[in-house]
Amino acid sequence: MKLLPFENTWPYERIKDDIYFDACPNCGAENVLTYMKKEQLNDAFDGVKTDIIMPCCYFKITIAEADNDYFWATERLRK
Repeated sequence: MKLLPFENTWPYERIKDDIYFDACPNCGAENVLTYMKKEQLNDAFDGVKTDIIMPCCYFKITIAEADNDYFWATERLRK
């Protein structure tokens, strides 16, 4: 897989089976609980593209990869 730029990353927190963002990359809402399931996270770890719809503003993020700290998206998330 082609190396993605750091601008395409966004940090996340995992508490048990819940995935949180400190802030939404689109609208800036704080402490956003995503609807991401454990199976989707495992797919992202395996490099399977996974979509997340942010519950705060319905912004769609396509996750290309994940590590223990960051999601690597197909689009730029950082300004």
